[in-house]
Amino acid sequence: MIRHADAHWEGSLREGHGRVRVETATLDAPYSYRSRFGEGRETNPEELLGAAHAGCFTMALAAALTAAGHPPRMIDTKAAVHLSPAGGGWAIHLIELETLADVPEVDPEGFERIAQDAKASCPVSKALAGAKIELKAKLASENVTD
Repeated sequence: MIRHADAHWEGSLREGHGRVRVETATLDAPYSYRSRFGEGRETNPEELLGAAHAGCFTMALAAALTAAGHPPRMIDTKAAVHLSPAGGGWAIHLIELETLADVPEVDPEGFERIAQDAKASCPVSKALAGAKIELKAKLASENVTD
């Protein structure tokens, strides 16, 4: 299975602008230096990477929970991709995943173990192994008092 995306850029780094697109045509969005390193309102590679990682992890977690006999009712995952100066350039040194799941009949320790395994087995996590990837996982039911 091969998926495709492309990027087009015009102009210099700081003054230029571009577009990123995916083959399914569900995303065709502008991006710029300002959106990556400032306050621009277009997309940027880091948020696209975060969306891909959050989506991949969420699916991996749903599969792992289901395989363990605990199909989830709902999983929401946020990704925070940290881009910072490093060695004269830039580097992604940390990706924080935070997930909230509604999973019947699973204990918090079992859920945490399954979530950590899903983080490690997610194909995007594997592809991003050069970055430290942290996960905060909690059950929606942990916030409810009986």
